[in-house]
Amino acid sequence: MDKMTKVEIITRPEKLEQLKEAMNSIGVTGMTVSQVLGFGLQHGHTEVYRGIEYAIQLLPKIKIEIVVCEVPVAKVLDTAKKVLKTGHVGDGKIFVYPIENAIRIRTGEEGPAAIIDPQDMKKS
Repeated sequence: MDKMTKVEIITRPEKLEQLKEAMNSIGVTGMTVSQVLGFGLQHGHTEVYRGIEYAIQLLPKIKIEIVVCEVPVAKVLDTAKKVLKTGHVGDGKIFVYPIENAIRIRTGEEGPAAIIDPQDMKKS
C-alpha cells in the first residue's frame, strides 16, 4: 500500500482562496475546511464595546485538512508555506500525520484508492 499522509493547516481565513488555487495547481484534488477558533502566540486581543473593554481570547482561524498519497508531501508543504507566510504573528501552523487507512464509504475502496479521484484512475 502506498503511503498516505494527512496535512493539517491552521491559518488566517482570508488566505483560503489563495491556498485552494495553489493546491489545485499542484494536483491536490480535495480538502476539508473548517472554521475554528484558537490562539497561539497572538494571545487574542482586546475590543471596546459600548465603553467596556473585553478580552477576545480566541481568534477566528480556518483549518484545512488534506490527505495525499500521489502528490509529494514536501510539495504540499512548500506550496502552503509560500502562500500563507506573511511574516507576522498569526500566520498559523502546519501539522503532518501518517494515515494508516482510508475507506471510501460509497464503494468500499480502501487505502490510496479511497482518496484518489476515480477519473484519475481511469486515465492510468
